Amino acid sequence: MKKAMTAAAAACVLGVGIGAGAKQEKNGMEQNMESGMELGKFSVSLAVNDLAASRAFYEALGFKKVDGDEAKHFLIMGNASATIGLFQGMFEENILTFNPGWSDEGTPLEDFEDVRSIQARLKAAGIQLMLEADPESTGVAHIFMTDPDGNQIMLDQHVDKPGG
Repeated sequence: MKKAMTAAAAACVLGVGIGAGAKQEKNGMEQNMESGMELGKFSVSLAVNDLAASRAFYEALGFKKVDGDEAKHFLIMGNASATIGLFQGMFEENILTFNPGWSDEGTPLEDFEDVRSIQARLKAAGIQLMLEADPESTGVAHIFMTDPDGNQIMLDQHVDKPGG
């Protein structure tokens, strides 16, 4: 299901470095942007048909297994700063994934913007979420949305809310 997303909100979601008060124009619409948000570690979650074949392919590109369990049908592969997840039978389409609370190296951060705070900012910007986190919770949480072209985006926080 495609959900509409404004050009301004899309820039925020994708972490575009637009400063406070900057203006974004698309299709003749001008919108004021607040400062960007830090979404955490970025990866691409790939829906694969054959986990072993996909692993062999990405290993040939220099990726190495950094996490995951083949018995559970998923692997996390890394190559320098690039991270991909290989998921067999878990979802139908590829997903752009951000992990609030994780550094680019995949280590937990002490200070970060919690997914529930990001959710509130996105909703205030008019972004329609397909799946929302419980705003009263403090543990692991995730939210889901699609961009104007139907690309799926997940913010998947694996660590507790700072101070929570």
